[in-house]
This record gives sequence, structure tokens and C-alpha cells, in this order.
Amino acid sequence: MLSKAQNKYIRSLTQQKFRNEYKVFIAEGEKIALEWLGSNTKIQMVITTTDWEIQHHATIAKHPEAELHIVKDSELAALSALQTPNHVILIIPIPTPKKLTIKNEWYLALDDIQDPGNMGTLIRIADWFGISNIICSPGCVDIYNPKVVQSAMGGHLRVNIFETDLPQFLASCTLPIIAATLNGENVYKMKRLDAAVLIIGNESKGISEKVAEMATVKATIPRKGGAESLNAGVSAGILCALLAPC
Repeated sequence: MLSKAQNKYIRSLTQQKFRNEYKVFIAEGEKIALEWLGSNTKIQMVITTTDWEIQHHATIAKHPEAELHIVKDSELAALSALQTPNHVILIIPIPTPKKLTIKNEWYLALDDIQDPGNMGTLIRIADWFGISNIICSPGCVDIYNPKVVQSAMGGHLRVNIFETDLPQFLASCTLPIIAATLNGENVYKMKRLDAAVLIIGNESKGISEKVAEMATVKATIPRKGGAESLNAGVSAGILCALLAPC
């Protein structure tokens, strides 16, 4: 059973200011928890039920640094932000940011992505296509928002995510810079690139003018139907599938 102070602490982590203060974030759900428990990443707390702890005792035991709290289903449900029944919640330290260096490889550059689901999907897409680095503008949603972590499905473990001034980053970059826009070159006629920066813009406003001006090419997914636009994650997935190395 958790104390009142521990309950308050865990609940507070749904807010970015407390995640920043305590330098930890929440990961919940069986699949995501098993991803982290199967890694070498340090874990602060494991909050789970008796049945789940028995089933995964050996995996949890690989993290002796973690505080283990066995709780009732009702107590876990009260802490969970998920709509479906949950079996485990992890509290994980936010890793120390790595130094951003530009290499001859692919990058995703995200210009003020606001929706947590979109951000998580973009991290998962980068993970799928082997893109090791995502560059976020300061206006992007917090990458440790619980909904981002949930949508990324463990992508945080394999993708380096940086927050920096996008125009400054792009100005120092010698790689091809591709802006995903509604009016650009037909992506189906473009060649694959071994290395590039793909810019994905804000859900409603698109890529900001200052950032768009720095693109060396603008790419468009041709539209045949009547949809006004594509979701940011869908666009990124199509562009990566067509332009990134197989």
C-alpha cells in the first residue's frame, strides 16, 4: 500500500512542472513497462498488483534499485490515466540530455508539435525507421507527458530527443532539409536520401515561415480525395517510407 505522500507524488507527475522538479516521468501499461524493465535504464518505482509481480518477478528483480510497491487493483486504477485496466506503473528518472551533434544520417525536426498523441507517434515512427535523433522546437509538447510516453510505446529508449532552436540547428546543418508542405515537389518523384532532416510542422499552422525558408526542398504527398490535410504522424510515416533508406 502506498502512503498518502507517495500517492500525491505519483499523481503530481501528470503535470510538467512536477516532472521537471523531480526529474522523473510516468510510464504505465504492461507492454511499455516490460520494455523499460527489460532495459538497463534505472527505474525509481514499480507500482503493481500481486498477480503481475508474481508473473514478472524475474524481470522486476533485474532492477534492484527500484522501489517495489504492491497495491490493490482499485488503488492502481485510481492512479492510472488509462481508460482500460492497468497492471503496472513505473516511475523513471528523466535521462541527462546528450550533446546534439550533426552526423551523416536522418533526423526528424518537429516544429511546435502540440498534440501528445502525435508526438508519441512521431517518436515511434522514428524508432521504426531507425532514425536515432529527433529535434524539437521549444514550442513542442513535453516529450515526457504521460500520453506521449504511452503513444511512443518504448521509443524513448532508442531515440535521442533534443529541444533546441530549430532555425539555429538548421543553419548549422549541411544535410538536405526537407519540409513537409501542401505545395511542394511530388514525393513519389523524389529519390531516397541516405541522410536528411525532415521537418514536420504544427498540426494547425504547419511549418513556421522562418523554419520553412531554411528548407532545401519542399515535399508534398499528392492528394486525390477531399481531405484537407494529413495527420502529422501519418505524413511523417509516408515521407520516411518513401525517402529514408530501406
